[in-house]
Amino acid sequence: MANMHEEEALGKAYDSRLMKRLLTYLRPYKWQVAIALVTIVLKASADVLGPLLTIIAVDKYLAPKGSGHYLLDRWLSPSPLIGIAQIGALYVFLLCFSFFLEFAQTYYMQWTGQKVMFDLRSQIFRHLQQMHVGFFDKNPVGRLVTRVTTDVDALNEMFTAGVVSIIEDIFVLAYIVAIMLRMKWWLALITLAVLPLIFWATMMFRRSVRESYRRIRTAIARINAFMQEHVSGIVVLQLFNREKRAYDRFVKINAAHMDAFKDAIMAHAIYYPVVEILSALAIAAIIWFGGGGVVRGAVTLGILTGFIQYAQRFFRPIQDLSEKYNILQGAMASSERIFKLLDTPSEVISPAAPKKSEGRGRIEFDHVWFAYRNVPLKEAESNVPAAPSITHESAHEVKPGEPDWVLGDVSFTIEPGETVAIVGHTGAGKTTILSLLLRFYDVQQGAIRIDGVDIREMDLDELRRNFGMVLQDPFLFTGTIEQNIRLGSQWIQQEAVEQAAEEVNVADFIRKLPAGFQEPVRERGTTLSTGQKQLISFARALAHDPRVLILDEATSSVDTETEFRVRDALSRMIGAQGRTSLIVAHRLSTIQRADKIIVMHKGRVREIGNHQQLLSRRGIYWKLYQLQYKDQEIPLPAPGDGAERLVGADD
Repeated sequence: MANMHEEEALGKAYDSRLMKRLLTYLRPYKWQVAIALVTIVLKASADVLGPLLTIIAVDKYLAPKGSGHYLLDRWLSPSPLIGIAQIGALYVFLLCFSFFLEFAQTYYMQWTGQKVMFDLRSQIFRHLQQMHVGFFDKNPVGRLVTRVTTDVDALNEMFTAGVVSIIEDIFVLAYIVAIMLRMKWWLALITLAVLPLIFWATMMFRRSVRESYRRIRTAIARINAFMQEHVSGIVVLQLFNREKRAYDRFVKINAAHMDAFKDAIMAHAIYYPVVEILSALAIAAIIWFGGGGVVRGAVTLGILTGFIQYAQRFFRPIQDLSEKYNILQGAMASSERIFKLLDTPSEVISPAAPKKSEGRGRIEFDHVWFAYRNVPLKEAESNVPAAPSITHESAHEVKPGEPDWVLGDVSFTIEPGETVAIVGHTGAGKTTILSLLLRFYDVQQGAIRIDGVDIREMDLDELRRNFGMVLQDPFLFTGTIEQNIRLGSQWIQQEAVEQAAEEVNVADFIRKLPAGFQEPVRERGTTLSTGQKQLISFARALAHDPRVLILDEATSSVDTETEFRVRDALSRMIGAQGRTSLIVAHRLSTIQRADKIIVMHKGRVREIGNHQQLLSRRGIYWKLYQLQYKDQEIPLPAPGDGAERLVGADD
């Protein structure tokens, strides 16, 4: 549950460092923010002028006492009926003015908040696209999605509701205190006497609600994780009749969320009545002491009425501030997580002055060492053991504190136009070689070169543009079939898309669909079979016309009929003039055609040669052939029929 606590950790309610960085996102919209701030100040002023009008109406017209002077004397009629009507009209004007100000403030802050959310989400997504693959190995997708959705929403709530309300509440409180102290300072002190009790109740409320909100957020995270996992694995769930067990576990997680919400509801149910009671006590004190002042002539009836209204308005912002405290605290926690993500550098980046490979694409692995655990270069160099003989079958024994090397001292070359197969048991390092060649990861020791240029000195886009890759598990995006083949490459014409589909034997299937190449593809291609998705992936690779074709067990998950169609497509793709092919495969028919076979065992290159050469050595490849490949081979043809090599099942 460490990740869960990391997700929901709450920090300070206000962090000046984080707030300063957050405010930089408002700079492009400074005029909108300035208008919103001006409207906040004006609205706070308009909200506190109402009781002043009440004081004037009471003391000047309803219960006149003496010859008091008021701010609006020169504009008000001496006639009570007309004067009260004027004050009433002015009160209505203040309400309309306050409505207009609130509309302007809400519109501009909401508009600004949406713009900031757009900018921030775009920045996060752009940053995620630039991260190396190893970053996603250590960070679950759900957590990254939360950064773009929930955490950004929390910041939007802070910008549009939290900060705005806090500023407005502070101005309202300051105005009310100043007006009350100016009217009757001793009556103002009586009104404020309950503040220590309200402050104590607010602190207790914050502490209780903070813990409840932490538990609520944790429970929501668990619900999301549980739902994502079990909906994705619904087939396995139903196959093994685990619905009842999964439901019982979900009920427990859901109950934890409900219990946390109950505690938050209880805290609110206690806090708000407490504040109401304390505010009622303050009003009672005002009536008691202020009423005595009215009897003695020390206080006018209008001032007493105004104090009661101000007391009622004074405690509402205090309640609101305690609620906005939680919004501010959640926003600070979200901003810390977002900035931590944005500040995480990619370990695989293009160099400042990239080099270009001049040649036909000769690939060289030069004494490559690699461990998935991040190992500093100096540490890696000091922990590199001596390379064993190529015929030695035992892996290097890992000592305590030494990196767990996935590849050890791997060296080989692939000449332009060659077809090279990489074979070996599961975990031998075959896919890792492909990942390093595409520079999804950087090697810790040694070098990978293309035409003599280290791939770490090449531009990433230029490097990967040379490769076309077909994975064991094909991935299709939401869109159309044409979009999945083109994959955003606008330079690929429609004719090239259809030609690629023809060459991989999938065009007939596509044309039979209602919309043809414009047929919609749902998430991950759920409406297509595995073989159909695989053929579309082949068409995608072929349409991009790569110099180097990489196949990572691309035929291992298709049926027999589709396999024959794929083999025919492979023959054309691999046989293209000048195209280099690098294949990880378990199918003998594909391996036999390779110009060179690289045999991997426990992270090391053990044997290199063609099919016949490796069989004659009776080494690791010969053992793999006996265990996996022998049943796939057709016996040699009888002498005299012109055959000069072993043929596969599809020949």
